[in-house]
Amino acid sequence: MSNKLHINRDHLLEQLKQMVRIRRFEEKCAELYSQQKIRGFLHLYIGEEAVAVGAMAALDEDDQVVATYREHGHALARGLAMGPVMAEMYGKTNGCSRGRGGSMHLFDNARHFYGGNAIVGGGLPLATGLAMANKQQQQSSIAVCFFGEGAVAEGEFHESLNLAALWQLPVLYICENNRYAMGTALQYSESEMNIAKKAASYGLQVAQVDGMNVVDVEAAVRKAVDAVRDNQQPYLLECLTYRFRGHSSFDGQLYRDKAEVSEWEKKGPVKRLVRWLTEYNHFETEEMDQIERQVEAEIAAAVAFAEAGEWEAVEDLCKDVYSPTPSGDAV
Repeated sequence: MSNKLHINRDHLLEQLKQMVRIRRFEEKCAELYSQQKIRGFLHLYIGEEAVAVGAMAALDEDDQVVATYREHGHALARGLAMGPVMAEMYGKTNGCSRGRGGSMHLFDNARHFYGGNAIVGGGLPLATGLAMANKQQQQSSIAVCFFGEGAVAEGEFHESLNLAALWQLPVLYICENNRYAMGTALQYSESEMNIAKKAASYGLQVAQVDGMNVVDVEAAVRKAVDAVRDNQQPYLLECLTYRFRGHSSFDGQLYRDKAEVSEWEKKGPVKRLVRWLTEYNHFETEEMDQIERQVEAEIAAAVAFAEAGEWEAVEDLCKDVYSPTPSGDAV
């Protein structure tokens, strides 16, 4: 099955728009969080947009996606409507998880988007299990799992990769290496900092890619997807990226210098693609303005959708929390 990347101007403009959508959506979420419209934890994806946008463009509709607690970008890039995603951030019943999940548990069965996961590394065994089911049922779908480099310190990483290699499962693991995990630089937590090399030790096919370049990410994911489908074997792709905001809204970022963040922002994925389009594709300021206006209108509609949503009725708060016994009594 061929999954070649066809670069053209329209496709690049669409990739740019998707990254801007994610960026502006999250900036709005940060604003709403400060207004206490969004509560709980909020982990922003700002700076890492090229990974989600590039990867999702390379997947089929039937492929299954498992993400992390920093999954707003993955959800939007996968095609989840912005209104239900924003409503879920609010905790409203018109949210994509009926307000039960919030920021870290976005879900859409129709899109085969099987949620963010609040447990570090928790999505790895889920994706491995999905891949096992696909193999047993002889499905052409593959399971794709996103996770941060901090999850490499968890047992689930090693157990999942080991079983995937042993059982030859069609699963693609995508490590979003943003260098700091929760707040510890990689060199202070891992004796071997090359995540792809770690995965190779379990017998997986591996690759590394510049996670700040959406074109390179899409090309690398397409190559990986072809390998997984054709060989029915696991693959790990390490995307070298960088988050511009803290780990969460409560992060003071005392572990890294502001000048370092500023330098990375200059080579961020949005600015990088705009520069390339301007230099090689006669990209005009008016085109960027049009994208911004479209995104602004979409965000305004999403906020209105969330504001109009209903809160869960008090009498329904325990619904779907407990499983009924055969007698019908809750346990």
